[in-house]
Amino acid sequence: MGGWPVVEGELWDGSNFDWLETLFKFRKHGYSHDILLDLSVTPDYRNNSHHIVDLDQPVLGMPDRSYLIKGLNDSGVAAYYRLMVDSAVLLGATREAAEEQMLESLNFEITLANFSLPREERRNISKLYNKMNITEIYKLAPSVNWREFFNKLLVDPIPDSEPVIVDVPEFVKKFDDLITTIDKRVLANYMLWRVVLQSFAMLSKSWRELVQDYNTVITGKTRESPRWEKCMGTLTGSLGVALASLYVRNHFKEESKESSLEMVNYIHKEFLKILDEVDWMDDKTRERAKEKAGTIQPYIGYPDELLNVDKVADIYENLTLTSNDYFQNVQNLRVWSTDYAFGQLRKPNKKGDWKKHARAAVVNAYYNSLENSIEFPAGILQGAFYEKDRPNYLNYGAIGFVIGHEITHGFDDRGRQFDKDGNNVNWWEPETDFKFRSKAKCIIEQYGNYTVPENGLQINGINTQGENIADNGGLKEAYRAYRSWVKDHGPERYLPGLKYTPEQLFWISAANVWCGKYRPEVLKLRILSGSHSPSQFRVIGTFSNLPEFSESFNCPVDSPMNPQKRCSVW
Repeated sequence: MGGWPVVEGELWDGSNFDWLETLFKFRKHGYSHDILLDLSVTPDYRNNSHHIVDLDQPVLGMPDRSYLIKGLNDSGVAAYYRLMVDSAVLLGATREAAEEQMLESLNFEITLANFSLPREERRNISKLYNKMNITEIYKLAPSVNWREFFNKLLVDPIPDSEPVIVDVPEFVKKFDDLITTIDKRVLANYMLWRVVLQSFAMLSKSWRELVQDYNTVITGKTRESPRWEKCMGTLTGSLGVALASLYVRNHFKEESKESSLEMVNYIHKEFLKILDEVDWMDDKTRERAKEKAGTIQPYIGYPDELLNVDKVADIYENLTLTSNDYFQNVQNLRVWSTDYAFGQLRKPNKKGDWKKHARAAVVNAYYNSLENSIEFPAGILQGAFYEKDRPNYLNYGAIGFVIGHEITHGFDDRGRQFDKDGNNVNWWEPETDFKFRSKAKCIIEQYGNYTVPENGLQINGINTQGENIADNGGLKEAYRAYRSWVKDHGPERYLPGLKYTPEQLFWISAANVWCGKYRPEVLKLRILSGSHSPSQFRVIGTFSNLPEFSESFNCPVDSPMNPQKRCSVW
């Protein structure tokens, strides 16, 4: 990589340093090329049958820019700085040189963080959709050799006329000025620091202990995760399709798929009824909304191709792994996955492609705006979320809540910016658009006024609004769907030994899936960088907005869970 100046000392020759050439070396050896500018290939939001090049602000070394802009006054930033210094010393730098030069590198990263668009301002997709070609990008930022930048990082060379989405033109402009004035040593020190940061997990215990001290401050975890857990985490992230193939062949209960699909159908019907009932929509927007809701495609469990070992093996055709070189395996995987993603540029974006739905061994669920699809991987159809032999009030409260949540994502503040075909098109009449915003504002203010007792931080109502809208709509739909199911199939029996009614157990089951215990540091991390409200507010906020909950438990009027003022979008 040309050496880390802080370690090389006087031996480092800055005359040969070129940040672009160094970036190309990173790409070649499996390190991130996204540390100064983020380059990716993505489906075109406005014509999603094609892929397009995307240029964005960088991925920073800390979990979120909100840490860095506080500077060294923040305990997390101070720990990050210590990690930079200690890493340089471990590689042979003097502590004095490390402290001085790593402070310069940290300040450079803080500048990048300040130039970056905050998360709150990235929710409007149209604001991030600035299509330019290479010639126009040169006018925006003339100091960077953009032809080289794109052609040496991407798999296929592109002409000057190639369209590129520039998410944050203002960042690119400021970066252009910065890169011409920054001292080469400071820039090289920062870039090589990011190589070290990406290497910790593959190195020996002394290195992992260093990063553990930093992780303790950020997450509160005082010791490394057990080896099996780290190995599973690595596999899930990097060889997720192969892992899913093993999981579904050996552990997935096939009958879960059928009964989950029945629940999806009941919940989906309730959402369509809600669209008919809401009084703030005009008829034209309502029809488009129903059309979009009607074309949502569900993916449950896993695609059948996962059972075909040859098809799974084809995905990894160009990947080389050996049984005795963990470090190189990880680097090979990184190069391969970047090549794979960049290799999509000239290929059509096929909706429903099984490979996009193949990471089935995860406990998660998704709404995909570009496909207008909902996905419930095999991994979530178990445990607290779902069990075929349980009464339906428990399943509708748990996985039903999640199903409703994902359907509603298509109509939250971000999902609603896409039409039924998954393109970024405004299908809202102006008056209804205004009413949606005022409904969403109620949710923003409600959750933004919650303070987390463990650390005194307030929830960010803007960043969490999409998930909060999805929670509120999703739980309402699931409850209504369960009531419809009972009408069709008759009431279910109580659970023996408990005084709760089936309706009350629905709510208890829904609350139970968010039951958890978090360290204060993790809560801080989730509040600063997460898109979800902390778990207790996903329950308290959502349940208090639904009169049906108060009815089930006879909550007194004006009590915390039965307030006079409620927020509701769907």
